[in-house]
Amino acid sequence: MSTVRAWGTPGFAQPLEPVTIERRELRADDVRIRIEFAGICHSDIHTMRGDWGERAYPLVPGHEIVGIVDAVGAEVTTFRVGERVGVGCFVDSCGTCHPCELGEISYCEEGPTVTYGGLDRATGEVTQGGYSQEIVVREAFVVRIPEGLDPAAAAPLLCAGITTYSPLRHWGVGPGTRVGIIGMGGLGHVGVKIAAAMGAEVTVFSHSTAKRDDALRFGAVRHISTADGLPEELHRHFDLLLNTVSVDLDTAACLELLRFDGALVQLGLPGAPLAAPVRMFTQARRSLSGSLVGGIRETQEMLDFCAAHGITADIELIDAPFINEAYDRTIASDVRYRFVIDAATF
Repeated sequence: MSTVRAWGTPGFAQPLEPVTIERRELRADDVRIRIEFAGICHSDIHTMRGDWGERAYPLVPGHEIVGIVDAVGAEVTTFRVGERVGVGCFVDSCGTCHPCELGEISYCEEGPTVTYGGLDRATGEVTQGGYSQEIVVREAFVVRIPEGLDPAAAAPLLCAGITTYSPLRHWGVGPGTRVGIIGMGGLGHVGVKIAAAMGAEVTVFSHSTAKRDDALRFGAVRHISTADGLPEELHRHFDLLLNTVSVDLDTAACLELLRFDGALVQLGLPGAPLAAPVRMFTQARRSLSGSLVGGIRETQEMLDFCAAHGITADIELIDAPFINEAYDRTIASDVRYRFVIDAATF
């Protein structure tokens, strides 16, 4: 065991503060990582502030992790000491169910082991996340950060990047595809960049005009403010809509934007059930679907794609004592577009 400094919450819905946690001794297939940067995801905030119920405490969040390998287990062959690597939302899965065999660990039928607040499959101990100096992770759940990517700005790709890349790849986005991105926050702004780099015509839907210039800079061809509703001229226009927001939207109105064989894919988690007339699906063979994160192989593919196209998140780098204020600002949409913590300040 090693003792490391971290930032976490000592109890239900309490502010984050410095804590001390233990990391396990290396198993044969483990990689120990000295963390450099940890991104702040909105799900960290939901978890830490009690929106998703009680957890075991103290609890250290963080699943957008970039760092340097500083030790490896005896059976590790993929990584070497000194390499820059990343860890995302999951640190284990059953490995034997149908989704796991396909490399789709997000959909593990037993439930993947989340990077923080999960239970270690070997010991039953609570997993602790990346707002810390070090982390120990199975080799199979570590990815390589390509050279040329700013390591701080690459951290959000481990969640926001793969969460948008995966459905874009699954639904075959490429040159000539018409993609709409609903919401341009931490997820959406990366999705715009990736979809544009894939060759798609990208439209951003946002509740105001405040981010119009950014949307166009990221590669969108148009920005639509939804304050006055959805424009009729874009009915039956899109092949794919990614909904990155968690507010309740008019599902039927969104489906009307899809052309034949189009798909509306939910990434955000709204509170109300989704509802739309059946004819919205039958008249144009439209689909309503959802997507979680993505597998490790696909995450590496995403990172390599982003490196080839110069894509990272737009970030604000902060020191650890600023975390609680950063949470408040994230809730208030006062960040362009992701906070990333300098792990040297833990």
